[in-house]
Amino acid sequence: MAFAFQTSRSPLPYFPRRCQLSPLPSPRPSVSFPSSYSRTYQSHARFMSIRAYAATSTTSDASALRDGIAEFYDESSGLWEDIWGDHMHHGFYDPDSIVSGSDHRSAQIRMIEESLRFAGVSEDPAKSPKRIVDVGCGIGGSSRYLARKYVAKCRGITLSPVQAGRANVIAKAEGLADKVSFQVADALKQPFPDGQFDLVWSMESGEHMPEKAKFVNELVRVAAPGGKIIIVTWCHRDLGPHEESLQPWEKKLLSRICNAYYLPEWCSTADYVKLLQSLSLQDIQAADWSRHVAPFWPAVIRSALTWKGIISLLRSGLKTIRGALVMPLMIEGYQKGVIKFAIVTCRKPE
Repeated sequence: MAFAFQTSRSPLPYFPRRCQLSPLPSPRPSVSFPSSYSRTYQSHARFMSIRAYAATSTTSDASALRDGIAEFYDESSGLWEDIWGDHMHHGFYDPDSIVSGSDHRSAQIRMIEESLRFAGVSEDPAKSPKRIVDVGCGIGGSSRYLARKYVAKCRGITLSPVQAGRANVIAKAEGLADKVSFQVADALKQPFPDGQFDLVWSMESGEHMPEKAKFVNELVRVAAPGGKIIIVTWCHRDLGPHEESLQPWEKKLLSRICNAYYLPEWCSTADYVKLLQSLSLQDIQAADWSRHVAPFWPAVIRSALTWKGIISLLRSGLKTIRGALVMPLMIEGYQKGVIKFAIVTCRKPE
């Protein structure tokens, strides 16, 4: 989930200040989310604000965000691996099924498979991806899975030195050192030539990106002609036709989450789609998978409240503890319709 970004001359987005934990006012009703997007998206003014919405930020904000992300994942990755394994992302669940305690790791594999299916990635060995980049690779769970599935080579990048080091150790132990490799690198200025990868994979890293337009442009740049791009990320709800921003209580809730997880300003799924449309990408699809991830955060909280989880949490550091304390806010955000778990996919023209 972790990744790196580089401070540039262009202004960076607002990095939310810490908010007091005061009670929230009554929420507006949850907004339903269609499985794909065909309607007209937000105004041009809203879209342009996503391209350059950072006029009030400073270099120190960007540095604090970058350092905070690296330190957060340096601290927390060992705890996560110990309790949940090497996939540092949500699981995909059947909303109508009863979830058992043993289902969560398999649900994380289902998230990978459902993402590939949604994007239409070919299972035909002659057409399947052979060069993959994992942008925000964590400790390399997705990279190793994809390398095995497609008999492909995969490169992973992350902001966290601890994650990159651990990912390479696991790859060597599993006999995959010749197939996958991991490095600390800048997701907004990736160390790869243009058109390098058949599959560009971003599993829950986009929410950390301070410049969404630059992030998307880099994903497109490193994709090979005809290559698939898959973005699975946290978003806020789409704005209504007469809304210019979220409600104050919604902003406060998201700011409290941002402060704990080192996130910049959130955007909506429609904003991502609009960015991809502006780059003339093909086969653009988006969906809200919030219902499919609903059991995830309650399960994480339950695992943290075990004796093993509590001891590991106390040993991991203050940043990890602070992240654990706001996990109920993620559940609240989903339940009130503020947070959306989105997948957005597309194909780069030939």
